[in-house]
Amino acid sequence: MTDDLNRQDAKDSKGRLPDGWRCVRLGEVCSVHPGQHILESDYNRESIGIGYLTGPADFGLMYPSVTKWTNKPKAWCEPGDILVTVKGAGVGKANLAPEERVAIGRQLMAVRPKRGVADRRFIYCFILMQLFNLQSRALGSTVPGLGREDLESLAVPLPPISDQQRIAAILNEQMAAVERARAAAEPRLEAAKALPAAYLRAVFNSPEAQKWSKKRLGDILRLRKEVVHPRDNPTGRATFVGLEHLESVTGRRIGAVEVDMATLTGRKPRFYKGDIVYGYLRPYLNKVWVAELDGLCSVDQYVYSVDQTKANTEFVGWFMRSPVYLTRAPIGFSPGQLPRIRTEEVSSVEINLPSLEEQEQIGAMVNARLARVDRGRKTLEEELAAINALPAALLRRAFSGEL
Repeated sequence: MTDDLNRQDAKDSKGRLPDGWRCVRLGEVCSVHPGQHILESDYNRESIGIGYLTGPADFGLMYPSVTKWTNKPKAWCEPGDILVTVKGAGVGKANLAPEERVAIGRQLMAVRPKRGVADRRFIYCFILMQLFNLQSRALGSTVPGLGREDLESLAVPLPPISDQQRIAAILNEQMAAVERARAAAEPRLEAAKALPAAYLRAVFNSPEAQKWSKKRLGDILRLRKEVVHPRDNPTGRATFVGLEHLESVTGRRIGAVEVDMATLTGRKPRFYKGDIVYGYLRPYLNKVWVAELDGLCSVDQYVYSVDQTKANTEFVGWFMRSPVYLTRAPIGFSPGQLPRIRTEEVSSVEINLPSLEEQEQIGAMVNARLARVDRGRKTLEEELAAINALPAALLRRAFSGEL
């Protein structure tokens, strides 16, 4: 039944293979060679002898890197093979074999195309297309992993060898173009992600900011101590916003959960619209949110109201997200615990405050500027997502005979 389904998957949308193509099991056109484990005591510490690949940790973008050697190899991978990870957390990954004969461990199998029947790069591209299915098979097993039969039973839509080579060459060129596009897009996205912190540093560490009067956060923040506790038998529904629902640096809420307070199993601090909800666990993540609604948060967050006669909430919120705040904050690092900051330590941090009117203007300016940055970041994320989706689309076209 599995083979029948695989063969059906290999056909086009009308259930036909292109003229001249045939559907075969991978085992008919390739041999599959399992790896075997070598004890660490059999490694050669002088980096000489036979190269030994143990699993996905050795894999690169296309070819693996040999970082271990042995004089007692048990299973081999040849230069024309394709390596597939079949066990462990990295199951279902593929790489072309190195250009020299190497030993392989039990996490790997070597797929060896039959000369003159199956082109190595064509089969490699086919396996790349099958990686999600292979990972699903591995996780669906009683003991997670892939057996030789899982690879041998894959249904391959196979054109004549000359067409395999032509398609593989086209795919190689197209995949290289995708990698170039990805290599260009990723640094731009990383630069966009770094802009908010850089801009906030410029605002709160500028020469003008140094002239503003200094106050302790404890002089302008009031810690809310309202807590909803299960023992008080609360009723009704509430919106829960935890650390996982807040984006670092930007202060943007990216989620929430509606909860029935009667079913709460632990205490939850209460916040109100306009409060600053501050993640004190791993505070370097800068999860600081100005609440736009009433609700509940986790015990890993402090809730503050701002004295409106002294400070503007948006201004204070942006300061607490800035690198300047993190530099001044005495974040505690206790052995065996995650970094955290206590309420009295938050209160001790100094903030430079201009007039209330200037605070309001600066808060609005930062909001507008970072909203534009956020839109640019989202555009770049969408661009990168489209680039990352291209390989799968190209492979589908290739193996339906459209190249």
